[in-house]
Amino acid sequence: MAGVADVTAMSAASKAPAACLIGWPAAHSRSPLIHHHWLHTLGIVGGYVIEAVPPEDLAAFIGYLGGRGFVGANVTIPHKERVLELAAPDARARAIGAANTLWFEGDVLRATNTDVEGFINHLDASANGWERAEEVVVLGSGGSARAVVFGLLERGIKRIHVVNRTAARAQALADQFGARVQPAGWDHVATLLPRAGLLVNTTSLGMHGQPRLQLDISVLPSSAVVADLVYVPLETALLAAARARGLRVADGLGMLLHQAVRGFELWFGTRPQVTAELRALVEADLTKA
Repeated sequence: MAGVADVTAMSAASKAPAACLIGWPAAHSRSPLIHHHWLHTLGIVGGYVIEAVPPEDLAAFIGYLGGRGFVGANVTIPHKERVLELAAPDARARAIGAANTLWFEGDVLRATNTDVEGFINHLDASANGWERAEEVVVLGSGGSARAVVFGLLERGIKRIHVVNRTAARAQALADQFGARVQPAGWDHVATLLPRAGLLVNTTSLGMHGQPRLQLDISVLPSSAVVADLVYVPLETALLAAARARGLRVADGLGMLLHQAVRGFELWFGTRPQVTAELRALVEADLTKA
């Protein structure tokens, strides 16, 4: 895969736009596979590479992002919060406290968080009418949970229960987003699920190599939707249990694909589509890994 020098040379020679993923580490990302697929299918001359940038080099790297030949970037761990200080964040990124997408408007480097539309757009595609849920239960209170809660509030959900083992973290998220968000301890999940029209797991529980999510979803309403942000494995135990009950589900891979759409549009000027072909391509790569 091309490095910075290759991208800079390509950009200087052909003026082709190039974007990158900034992380530490970052080699595991499927973003290059997604964006290269769109560049190829849309017939756009451009590039997308991974840049492993340690925390101590982040400010210098972003300060010369355009000079390196890049029109923008994705940002992943551990840089999502720090990047807010190095670009001009929009209201969404400020509210969530993290950004995952950078792009230039003239000479100004701007930042946003596309995890919001990634989650919401995938829900729309997977479970039509989900927004009729009166109450939602969100497991976790980290950056992903903040993006999910922000999106749910934008769509008018009246009551969101944020469940976390550490009460102070759940309370901080509730304080940030207002009265429609209510904190809850893990020991209260069983009492919340019977009223939940949507259950969302934003934790790493159930991810490959992590502890299993221990949760009895038999008490969820038959109309409930279950979403899991984990995409390795493709089908988590939570999603398998939901499907066994006949519940509608939204998986983490769908969110990954949908969150990439806006960044591509900002960098390359064309809005791509999340297709069955793209999903199959990434699924095959995940299975191979």
